[in-house]
Amino acid sequence: MTKINFPKLSKEKLNERLQHPEGIARIIIDTDAANEIDDQFALAWAILSPEKLKIEGVTAEPFSFAHHQKELLEAEKNLSKKENHDKSSFASEWVKRLHKKGINAEDLKFVDPKEGMELSYQEILNIYDKLSIPHEGKVYRGSNSYLESLESPIKSDASEMIIDLAKSGNKPLYILGIGCPTNIASALLLAPEIVNDIVVVWTSAYPSISPHCNAASLNLVQDPISSRLIFDSGVPHVYLPGYHVGAQLTISEPEMKNFVKGKGDIGDYLYFLYTENNPLHKKFAIEDTHRRTWVVWDLINIAWLLNPDWVPSFLTTSRFLDDNLYWKKNDQRHLMREAYNVKRDEIFIDLYNKLDKIKIVKKEIGK
Repeated sequence: MTKINFPKLSKEKLNERLQHPEGIARIIIDTDAANEIDDQFALAWAILSPEKLKIEGVTAEPFSFAHHQKELLEAEKNLSKKENHDKSSFASEWVKRLHKKGINAEDLKFVDPKEGMELSYQEILNIYDKLSIPHEGKVYRGSNSYLESLESPIKSDASEMIIDLAKSGNKPLYILGIGCPTNIASALLLAPEIVNDIVVVWTSAYPSISPHCNAASLNLVQDPISSRLIFDSGVPHVYLPGYHVGAQLTISEPEMKNFVKGKGDIGDYLYFLYTENNPLHKKFAIEDTHRRTWVVWDLINIAWLLNPDWVPSFLTTSRFLDDNLYWKKNDQRHLMREAYNVKRDEIFIDLYNKLDKIKIVKKEIGK
């Protein structure tokens, strides 16, 4: 990896930055909001939490599932030949579900990263509109592609806004990464000095003690160069594993009916997404969706900032990712904070309470 000269925070300063912030936190939410449905829940909850969060910007990340195309075609070929391979693999199971619906792997269409970013940008605006809250000057388009090298950071409205906001204000800027971290990594490469001014709160992949390959994580695998940079740069980093930790944040259709549906336009929209318009239900050919739960992964970022007791965590050395995206440990590395659990019920109860009091909360936001 090319060596980038990032400012090095002292151990004491880094430890200070990795503590939970006091008072109202300045935040940017960096999101692939059109990828599935969890980002919308997280963004709405954050907007409805002005007592703890000051949203200074929301940025759209690129996203695409196109990296799965090759393995799907290969799995389909192997299944047709009845060759001896792992028929229980993720790709093979996906192909089997597609075939049950009369769909071949080659028929599956994927947006490219640029399209994913634009769809996410429009979905961010949609969430603000459903809440009837102004978004002018807060929402920015991000990168049209992923990083190709550390020497080629991508300038975008998002990366430039991250830099500008990081350099303003007298409190750290918390960047809540709920997608691939291309915009965040580009900002760091364009202005390494912002390491002194930001804290990255990112969700992806497995716990750092896990022996599993992290290629299963969409947030991580889309842009491995950017993902590695978050762990390698020395930027204060609160790592929120998706698998085993955020994965506990499941919700069911009965809960959606009882606690989300009917709670203003935003509640009805979230219910619509859950029951009728989850893009991953169609993409993954998932059946019997009304009796299945869904993971609202990205609530974990908001939850940690609202109440650290809801997302228990510890300080550890930052891991690094090898060429095959497995974790490697080096005790000489800088510190990061890592979550190891969530208090699922407390998190959802707070979300439900704010949806119940949506008119009161919106008045507070408007002050």
